[in-house]
Amino acid sequence: MSMDLLSTLPAECLSEILQRTSPADAMRFATISKGSKSAADSDAVWVRFLPEDLPEIISRSVSPVVYANNKELYFILCNSPILLDAGKLSFSLEKRNGKKCYMVGARELEIIWCGNTPMYWDLTSHPDSRFSEVALLKIVHWLEIRGTMNTWMLSSNTVYGCYLVFKLDRNPYGLQSANAFVRFTNDGVGGDSDQREAILDHFGRENARERHSRTGEGPVRIGDGLTEIAKVHLQRPDGSEQSGRVAVGRGDGWMEVELGSFYNDRGDDGVVETWLLGNDGYQEKSGLIVQGIEFRPNS
Repeated sequence: MSMDLLSTLPAECLSEILQRTSPADAMRFATISKGSKSAADSDAVWVRFLPEDLPEIISRSVSPVVYANNKELYFILCNSPILLDAGKLSFSLEKRNGKKCYMVGARELEIIWCGNTPMYWDLTSHPDSRFSEVALLKIVHWLEIRGTMNTWMLSSNTVYGCYLVFKLDRNPYGLQSANAFVRFTNDGVGGDSDQREAILDHFGRENARERHSRTGEGPVRIGDGLTEIAKVHLQRPDGSEQSGRVAVGRGDGWMEVELGSFYNDRGDDGVVETWLLGNDGYQEKSGLIVQGIEFRPNS
């Protein structure tokens, strides 16, 4: 049925049809005529594009969320992330489909030696950050950052990407190459010590292969449900690097690099964790400013 034919239907029928489309379809339909705009902008249509648990999410907001109607609320959440849970998380909607997006702030990440060893890391304010604190790397040999998210908080039947959101200080170094992965876990605290040691051992062997040239082996896999190890570059890689994910700029002035992705099926109660590891033990690393890790829909 064409847009012109749709516009001749009664308002109640139009609303029922538009509720089964997408935000982009509703926006296009609103441009046809005054009558179609009224139907396309109605609360009945836009409430279907909002998450069912949105009232509970907004109740956790640090600041009041003020809006006139559901369409306005939708675009507020697309364009201006809100802080939740005393500023530990930010929440927004993906504009094209209304799926949920969260960023875990630096203070809530597990960053080795951050928070209690000021010679290595500082927790400090940054004028461009949505959070009250970012993590500033002074100098380490061992870079390890881990973020977690409860899968029930995310949109179901959705592929999510995990993105480190960061800036580089004036004179960064040692950040050309690191390893990253994503996995599901049942505990949310990184598993037991044996699991963690197995993960670090795999990374150590992967780094050894990199240092002594590639052998043609397939990517290392670590247990069920774990994505393949990815090479990521926070700084522009040097000439010897032939592959990997390179950081890109974001519209908000920060940079990001994808650490991995996963499919969130029904949103069952569980935990997904993502790791960044740059721990070859040889090269000093400095100049990284971490805002957080974002769990964002890729589809």
